[in-house]
Amino acid sequence: MGFVPYLALIASIAALGLAYYFATVVMAADEGTDLMKEIGEAIREGAMAFLRREYQWVSVFVGVMFFVLLIVPIDGRPAASFAYLMGAVLSSIAGFVGMRIATAANMRTAHAARSGAAAALPLAFKGGAVMGFTVAGLALLGITFNYLLWVVWMGVDDAFQVVAAFGLGASSIALFARIGGGIFTKAADVGGDLVGKIEVGIPEDDPRNPATIADAVGDNVGDVAGMGADLFESYAGAIVAPIVLISLLMSGTFISGGTLADAGDAEALMLYPILIGALGMIASIVGALMTRGKEGQSLSAQLHRGQYVAMGMTVVLSIVGTLALFSGAERADGSVLVEKPIYLALTIIIGLFGGWAIGFTSEYFTSEHYPPVKGIAAQSETGPATVVIEGIAQGKLSTLPSVVIVVTMIGASYWMGGAAFGTAGDDIGLYGVSLAAIGMLAVTGVIVAVDAYGPIADNAGGIAEMAGLPEEVREVTDSLDALGNTTAAIAKGFAVGSAAVTALALFKAFSLTASQGDTVVNLDINDTAVTIGLFLGAMTPFVFAALTMASVGRAAQAMIVEVRRQFAEIPGLREGLPGVKPDSRRCVDISTQAALREMVIPGLLAVVLPLAIGFVDVNALGGFLAGSVVTGFMIAIYMANSGGAWDNAKKYIEAGAHGGKGTDAHAAAVVGDTIGDPFKDTSGPAMNILIKVMTIVSLVFVPAFI
Repeated sequence: MGFVPYLALIASIAALGLAYYFATVVMAADEGTDLMKEIGEAIREGAMAFLRREYQWVSVFVGVMFFVLLIVPIDGRPAASFAYLMGAVLSSIAGFVGMRIATAANMRTAHAARSGAAAALPLAFKGGAVMGFTVAGLALLGITFNYLLWVVWMGVDDAFQVVAAFGLGASSIALFARIGGGIFTKAADVGGDLVGKIEVGIPEDDPRNPATIADAVGDNVGDVAGMGADLFESYAGAIVAPIVLISLLMSGTFISGGTLADAGDAEALMLYPILIGALGMIASIVGALMTRGKEGQSLSAQLHRGQYVAMGMTVVLSIVGTLALFSGAERADGSVLVEKPIYLALTIIIGLFGGWAIGFTSEYFTSEHYPPVKGIAAQSETGPATVVIEGIAQGKLSTLPSVVIVVTMIGASYWMGGAAFGTAGDDIGLYGVSLAAIGMLAVTGVIVAVDAYGPIADNAGGIAEMAGLPEEVREVTDSLDALGNTTAAIAKGFAVGSAAVTALALFKAFSLTASQGDTVVNLDINDTAVTIGLFLGAMTPFVFAALTMASVGRAAQAMIVEVRRQFAEIPGLREGLPGVKPDSRRCVDISTQAALREMVIPGLLAVVLPLAIGFVDVNALGGFLAGSVVTGFMIAIYMANSGGAWDNAKKYIEAGAHGGKGTDAHAAAVVGDTIGDPFKDTSGPAMNILIKVMTIVSLVFVPAFI
């Protein structure tokens, strides 16, 4: 079993090698005309400038947390501080590299679209795959290195708390990247749409609109860098959670047949999550190489082929790897370590297909091919109010199948986790639940690649419009963009589903860690402290959503004022006279300042609240975490799917339904899409990070609380 960490290192290095190869392919592609190069360079400069300023702000928070972890009496310090710093640094590197290539892929995809979708789709996918495999490769590399360093080589006391600190570092970057990037992109998008489309009556991405460049920049900082940090954190958390949980279970008598503490072969249970990460990485690499453009085939089928290949390979490799790892593994008393290891493999498979099912649910509620989006588009015939009502209804309804899938997955994986060890109801079943979260994200490299493809396709369409390319080119980029909206919703489904399952495992780890000595975590609803915590926890996601939505509103208001000013004060801008250009830099600066300013309070909320409650009452903190996980999951699903449905309903109309562009129905759909922008790209996707950050902060700081 000692080979597992080294297999993971090889797999992560291979993933980074694939990312480098795809980056060279993207950079070698034709950039297009001089005007396309000029537009693409402006987008790249704005995106990279924002990312640098954002990292400067976030580095202050990371520095403070680093020193807090050094001085607060927690397990594993000072090693935890350095593991935390490594998680934050690797997440930052992944975001920086991924966005650099994504901004380079934008103009190249626009140029490739002149030759058709079959040429443009694989180029956009490769641009997204750079982010995908950089994220997955660095996350697996960081976790494996920390495991080897603290557990194997140094034998640090409470080493698994140190591994948890790595996940906290990743979460810190993800939280601020999602919030800041989301506010930036939606301020520009909302402001540009409301003035450009509604007031002035010019097309989306029209070069006359001063907010167009800022909108394109926002697609990269929000949907590429922000999303990459989100999935980095999700992937790292999914692997860290079962490692921490099983280490705590092994230190007690939670497993039928006695304790596993000091049993040599029991290390296999901690290496197992890393093994699945390595096998999933190998499968993802093969799947990514299978994604190619082909004329005459459905764009969706082409894009998802690699994901399905990766999922199929992961199923096979998980079964083989599980049986090989636990073959002959024994407990301290000589009995078999895992009686039926096939059940552990089944928890991985349940998670894998559970993630796919949640993704399909998101696709059903957000794709123009299904009734929900068509129903929203039909409501546009009677105005924006009915569009908004129907979008809200469909988003809330989408929580039903998502919750059914998650609770089924939790119940089945809990039973199988216990059955693997010959028990029916012991806490070891939660180990199976935590493994299901890894199954959901085993093919993260491909998931992120498909998701990051979306903003690249969107930017390619904007560049095509601004560069005045033929209408048929814009039709190609629009078809790619519409598919990208759906794939983004699917990726958000994977992320929030894994967040709920991972948070459950981390919550159990928190309870076990807190229940030491005279302290016992009691989650009895009759305990007043627990009830208070439940209400506070249930409230927090609503407050978080309100703060981020209001931030977008304030930033968008400043953008609207500036866009109106430029149309009013720059002669010939509205008419598009030759040589007259808008001041795009001013709009980029407005979004940058607003995003950096507005991300601070929501970000601090996720860290300060659990710390404040934990130092007062640990039982109240337990109730707080339970309440926040439940409501946070619901809000995340509702907001992501409502926003995606409104967006694609607008695009469905723009493609010709209900009269097409320029009609009252189109104007109504634009209003729905504008409301949905912060739903799907700011508040909704940040929710899954919120619930995990609060849980992992509570876990890491438990020793200080008690």
